[in-house]
Amino acid sequence: MFLLSYGILTQLVSDDVMRPFGRTYIPDSYVTYLESGGSRVMPIRLTLTTAEYENIFWKINGLLLIGGAADLETSDFARVAKIFYKLALEANDAGDFFPIWGTCMGMQLLTVLVAGQNLLTNTTAENVALPLNLTADALTSRMFQNFPKRLLKALAEEPLTGNFHNYGLEVKTFQENQKLHGFFTPLSTNTAENGVHFVSTLEGKKYPFYGVQWHPEVNRFQWDRKLSFPHSPHAVQVSSLLAEFFVNEGRRSLHHFDNPEKEASSLIYMHKPVYTANFTSYEQAYFF
Repeated sequence: MFLLSYGILTQLVSDDVMRPFGRTYIPDSYVTYLESGGSRVMPIRLTLTTAEYENIFWKINGLLLIGGAADLETSDFARVAKIFYKLALEANDAGDFFPIWGTCMGMQLLTVLVAGQNLLTNTTAENVALPLNLTADALTSRMFQNFPKRLLKALAEEPLTGNFHNYGLEVKTFQENQKLHGFFTPLSTNTAENGVHFVSTLEGKKYPFYGVQWHPEVNRFQWDRKLSFPHSPHAVQVSSLLAEFFVNEGRRSLHHFDNPEKEASSLIYMHKPVYTANFTSYEQAYFF
């Protein structure tokens, strides 16, 4: 019996207060989010070779692209994500199921990879919790298929999604770009502070690729009182169901480690998180 392992691409450190701890990091909230769904986590560094990334790909059951701040075309984060994106396309085309999820900047990066260009514009929704404007397709989507009707209703009426972004994909841009609307189905939209309508949830039509411009992990695993982290019972349930959904997608992947010792040494448990709540919005973070 193989145990699930999801990869999380490490994020580039952009805040000066975090630089003394390392060049890249993973907030613990993303780690515990995946663990809560039933998977272990393998951190993926940005300094490996293409051959090493290909080797990792065949050992993990899915990939999470997290939020942060990095150039979506020229950064190491974008470069490595593109390698896994291409591998996932090829694998899924060959019948080898492999899911990818992008949160906030991770979703933005998925749109850049699919479109072949950066089409993002200013869609600031900074430190605000919002209900989702669900599309008709959301009701029959894979992502929301196990949501009780009352929870979908709450998702559309209550501020259950934490938003912390300055850029996003305009609905109009999405509709006008053949590559994007041919690849993704929009499941929700929202309105930015400047009045621009942006896509807030995406689901791949053919591929098990998913994106949310909001942060489901903060609902259960981040606690900064100054920030709009939704912690209501419905917010917690949304986060829980999405974590379970994404991890369950990975159960369809047959990728696995062949060597138990190598497997154990590759997982996040080999690293100690740093307490960061006194200088970041994260309770803890792993640095690399």
